[in-house]
Amino acid sequence: MRWPWQKKQQPVPPVPQLSEAAQQRWMLPRTLIVLLSIIAVFAVLILLSQVATFVTPIFLGINLVIAVMPLQQWLLRIGTPKVLAALAALLTIYAFLVALFWSIYWSVQSLVTELPGYSAEFNTMYRDLLAWLESLGISQDEALEQLQNAFSPSAIASGIGAIASDAGTALAFLATLFVVIFFLAWDSMGLPQRIKSIAATNPGIVQGIDRFAAGVQRYWVVATVFGLVVSALDFVALSALGVPLALVWAVFAFVTNYIPNVGFVLGAVPPTLMALLANGPINALLTAILFSVINFVMQSLIQPKVAGDAVGVTPATSFLSLLVWAFALGPVGALLALPATLAVKTLLIDPDPKLAWVSTVIANKIDHPREGKIGRAIGPGVQGRAPVKPPPG
Repeated sequence: MRWPWQKKQQPVPPVPQLSEAAQQRWMLPRTLIVLLSIIAVFAVLILLSQVATFVTPIFLGINLVIAVMPLQQWLLRIGTPKVLAALAALLTIYAFLVALFWSIYWSVQSLVTELPGYSAEFNTMYRDLLAWLESLGISQDEALEQLQNAFSPSAIASGIGAIASDAGTALAFLATLFVVIFFLAWDSMGLPQRIKSIAATNPGIVQGIDRFAAGVQRYWVVATVFGLVVSALDFVALSALGVPLALVWAVFAFVTNYIPNVGFVLGAVPPTLMALLANGPINALLTAILFSVINFVMQSLIQPKVAGDAVGVTPATSFLSLLVWAFALGPVGALLALPATLAVKTLLIDPDPKLAWVSTVIANKIDHPREGKIGRAIGPGVQGRAPVKPPPG
């Protein structure tokens, strides 16, 4: 993404450097600096985990507004009033979210509607399960007692309370997200003037924001395209296996594709259950294997590499980002892992010359590699180390 006013920039005056004596006076031991840095990182992550319900919807809203910003810019270029362009971007985001949640509702409703037609198969499976338990030495009375304990009033009340709590948290999250998106879209009308004013005095900050926005847009494009590809492959596979409601599960797979690494597990449960009831255990096993292979290969192996390339980080950084941000921001943090890593990289690491080595480590491409020596533990003879010549004679 390139802002219309980003033309040839004036050279930034050099930053005055501290004298060597001043640097040595304020320099701390390297070990202490490393320990303090590690402690600071963990403290920030723990703090984020405590305020994740507040931070996560805000950051997700920022991502979605940035993702549709090219549409808003295109409307402005063709002469659309600012208010209408911002309204179009806002409605696009809302339509995407509504379609996403409606797809989840449609999938669950289809499953609930279809299951009563397989009551006979379910009863057969129930009798077979009791017979199998009896073969293991568990009587039918003992099995029924365990089921009664599992579905006792106290257990049901506890489960309902947990579901109600989760539902309340989800509704609060969605309400915050929709409100945040509304105000961000409204403020986007004055964004060009604000960015232009900032660029006049702090061009480096604007460049960092521009890199972050471009990476976020590429990330959401990659995630959406891979979701469509995975959905199409799942539909073909489920149709070939004769699984009922193949289209429903393909749409559900598209939705769960936005949940990195574990989304395919959630998407595999309903079609496997339907295959078990409709076609038997062998078909259900094939469904689970084929569905998992397609989604795991595409979502957990190929997509992180492509998404990492789009954002500008290595595959290892992409995977570690999932773990770190899922801990800090909760389940939605896995979805926002790469944008969050990109925000840290472009806004905090890249502007600091002393942290240039961090950018080199996590970046997927090195712009200007320099000659250097690498020890034998990493790669003998790589980048400048001359091969050892045998002694003469």
